[in-house]
Amino acid sequence: MDYDTVVLDIEGTITPITFVKDVLFPYVSNGLDAFLDRNWGSPELDSYIELLREQAQKDVDSGMSEAVVIPKEGTPEEIKVAIKKNIAWQMAADRKIGALKAFQGLMWKDGYASGELRGEIYDDVIPLLKQWKSAGKDMYIYSSGSVPAQKLIVGYSDKGDLTEYFSGYFDTSIGLKVEPTSYEKIAQEIGKSPSRILFVSDNIKVTNECLGLMGGNLEIQAAKQAGYQVVISERPGNAPLDSESKQFMIITSFEQLL
Repeated sequence: MDYDTVVLDIEGTITPITFVKDVLFPYVSNGLDAFLDRNWGSPELDSYIELLREQAQKDVDSGMSEAVVIPKEGTPEEIKVAIKKNIAWQMAADRKIGALKAFQGLMWKDGYASGELRGEIYDDVIPLLKQWKSAGKDMYIYSSGSVPAQKLIVGYSDKGDLTEYFSGYFDTSIGLKVEPTSYEKIAQEIGKSPSRILFVSDNIKVTNECLGLMGGNLEIQAAKQAGYQVVISERPGNAPLDSESKQFMIITSFEQLL
């Protein structure tokens, strides 16, 4: 493979899915009450609640009966209950929605800063990051998690601060990961030809429940349609690969790309 730029997914690619599902998500679910009480009334928290409120209204307007509206008026306890119900519903559906991901990132920032959280990175990732850097390859992250959350995982990792390896970060604000146009936009933003970019992802199929949209697609297929070179990361705990995945290169360790 001949490429000069790498775009990496996080969950199931450089970080075990178990870290996200068994550590990061429970940190939000279990700590939400205390976090709201501790930060209630702060301008920062208010801005993130407003994002959740706006998304909830969009969900209602689009006919999602499960959506939980967050009122503007009411007692603090009434509003907090609505926030907790809203977040619980979205997390149960594993939605890849910007407002939810931003709120989760806000909470994770506290955990990383206190040392309670440390990003878990596969051992085989570091040698390849070093090799790519030595070879002058530019590296980026594109994940459904918010950019601040991405920076926390690699900046406060169990392998140290890895931010030196990455030239930039992208989340779903540039577009959904299952849409070819998202990858085209990334190529344009970083000034690279799509054919010179390698995208590595676990290739999870995204459903309408996760996105709040109809239909599904594969991230790898979308990147390929945009002209990228692609590799599927098959890690323990990842979703099983289906027949569509077999047409692409599949690795079980980054050592296979050395």
